[in-house]
Amino acid sequence: MQSERVRQIGFSPTLKVSGLAKRMAAEGRDVLDLSVGQPDFPSPQVVKEAGHRAIEENRTGYTPTVGIPELRAEITAKLHRENGVEYEMENIIVSPGAKATLYFLALTLFERGDEVIIPSPYWVTYPEQVRMAEAKPVFLPSREENGFRLTASELDAAITPQTKAVILNYPSNPTGACYTQKELADLAAVCRERDIWVVADEIYEKLVYDGLEFGTIAAVHPDMRERTIIVNGMSKAFSMTGWRLGWAAGPRDVISGMGKIQSHSTSNPTSISQWAGLEALRSAADDVAAMVKEFQVRRNLMVEGLRNLPGVTCALPAGAFYTFPNFSAYRGATAKRTRVESDQDLAMYLLEEAEVAVVPGEAFGSPFNLRISYAAPRKRLVEGLRRMEYALTKLGKEEA
Repeated sequence: MQSERVRQIGFSPTLKVSGLAKRMAAEGRDVLDLSVGQPDFPSPQVVKEAGHRAIEENRTGYTPTVGIPELRAEITAKLHRENGVEYEMENIIVSPGAKATLYFLALTLFERGDEVIIPSPYWVTYPEQVRMAEAKPVFLPSREENGFRLTASELDAAITPQTKAVILNYPSNPTGACYTQKELADLAAVCRERDIWVVADEIYEKLVYDGLEFGTIAAVHPDMRERTIIVNGMSKAFSMTGWRLGWAAGPRDVISGMGKIQSHSTSNPTSISQWAGLEALRSAADDVAAMVKEFQVRRNLMVEGLRNLPGVTCALPAGAFYTFPNFSAYRGATAKRTRVESDQDLAMYLLEEAEVAVVPGEAFGSPFNLRISYAAPRKRLVEGLRRMEYALTKLGKEEA
């Protein structure tokens, strides 16, 4: 018997697709999985060595609930050095993954009757976490022609007396969109004027391209630090997804509340991961730079290839490692026993016909887009594009 709270939420669609692809691969099929949300690079060597040292030095017991002081101090130094925003250790919490960080934040900040604005397309977990906090997610569509970036006027028009916060994810999962300093300043002015919180999910912060200079909304005005909670972590930029290490920076009262919830749920993040994460922040910059350079090459390859597919449009991602092309031209198309009535139909068709796994855009609030990761070797990306083109040419030419 499930509680009403649990019945209102579903399983992660991204993990569902990836699980199906793995099952097909286990059956011997050559599935090309472009659904995954993790880098295909190993964790940096210095990180692995730091983890080994932590084990050898017996740093394997409980730590302070909110993280070891050394790591929290390094995060404050990073925020000052790289982002131009000042925090003390008491403003920092380290958690077992940024997803857990966001969940503890939702339970701390939101309650019944609150509305939380979530620009769409959105990461699949945001609305579920808001609902678990008994608040109401309010979806605010962004436009493909604007690079999937929310404008200040659109945000202002969506705010009601019940609005508690807006969740901004930049660079974005699934679109790769990122804001300029001017755009962030305009959004911040609305938040200050309308007195709402900002949850700034910056997990893809370091994965930006074309010389884009990343900035945090917390730094664009002195007032913003007291109404912003920055969420970040080690998974994406440092290729440490399995280490499960995230963190948040924000006003002490909010961070303290998150610490209370963490103390009664997960307790501290894994001790070994914390020492490894500390070394990542200190010593892995070259590894990150090399990964970003390769991701930009892959991004260009994927966007060019997708734009060459008949009927497909694709905005240029500014960061992260996803493309979010629009396949609405294939609505109603048929092939074999398939009729494409939804993006889920199209994703399943590509999985069965082309053996390419992608995630339906409906999971992110944007039907008939598909999220396609380029966290795969270039040869596999080229092969994936070839397979998709072959499968798409069959649509509309055969009877369902």
